[in-house]
Amino acid sequence: SGLKTVMLAAQAIRVGDGNLFVAGGMESMSRAPYLVPGRTGELRFGNAQLTDALLLDGLWDPFEDWGMGNAAEFIAQKYEVTRLAMDEYALASHQKTAAAQDNGRFTEEIVPVEIIGRKGKVSIFDADETFRRDTSLEALSKLKPAFQKDGKVTAGNAPGLNDGAAALVVASRTKADQLGIKPIARVIGYDQAAVQPKYIFDAPSQAIPKLLDKIGWQLSEVDLIELNEAFAAQILANGIALAELGWDWDKVNVNGGAIALGHPIGASGARTLVTLIYALQDRGLKRGIAALCLGGAEAVAMAIEMEPA
Repeated sequence: SGLKTVMLAAQAIRVGDGNLFVAGGMESMSRAPYLVPGRTGELRFGNAQLTDALLLDGLWDPFEDWGMGNAAEFIAQKYEVTRLAMDEYALASHQKTAAAQDNGRFTEEIVPVEIIGRKGKVSIFDADETFRRDTSLEALSKLKPAFQKDGKVTAGNAPGLNDGAAALVVASRTKADQLGIKPIARVIGYDQAAVQPKYIFDAPSQAIPKLLDKIGWQLSEVDLIELNEAFAAQILANGIALAELGWDWDKVNVNGGAIALGHPIGASGARTLVTLIYALQDRGLKRGIAALCLGGAEAVAMAIEMEPA
């Protein structure tokens, strides 16, 4: 997880193993290879079946022997999340992302990249591509279940397969002062949780309360939350599980989330934290939590506070 790298950087600073780090993550899902199992072992000659590395390494649970979409179906059933609720949430994610891009809310958090075309023409890549400003509840409702014949999870209420990267500079205050760098935000604390593999999408609802207890915050004291949208089923289930703590949907993913922006799995944790920082800054708010689930049926969560402007 890209968020775990930030946690590791903060830990290293706190124990004196360093004072300045670049932490983050990347994923190129479009260029994930196909594997030939046994090529250097029993298979010495002849044909072989290719294995999708993206599915095998990133999107498959070997314990339950099912894909992440099946895990999303499982959590939807556990929390009685309806297909309509999932589609409505997905629509809202796209709409919030479109509005955020139109209003320039992503400008500060994106580093433009120059792309050189085949004929040498240079274009500037500075905006996310995958959100659909023209989608509708009607269009989403017509999509067929993607993982189970009678299921609720579709391509519309799940994130896309994306390429992406995100990074942050993590430094001790002493080092930042030494370099003349004004910090944007401060890491208050972090925690993690692990659950049984089939309950992977329950993990964020375990990690967030652990973090709150650790740092002495109430959920009502948090101004904004960035919780990765692995699936609409997952984030809706997490909201139900955390309702008794005062979960407020108006504070969650205010600029949309992975259903609209995409979920390049190695980058998403760092991306949620970057987005959280700039969303807080843009709105003049102070406290935030970034969280997401990750491989091994785990989740990580981090609390930050913005530094005075």
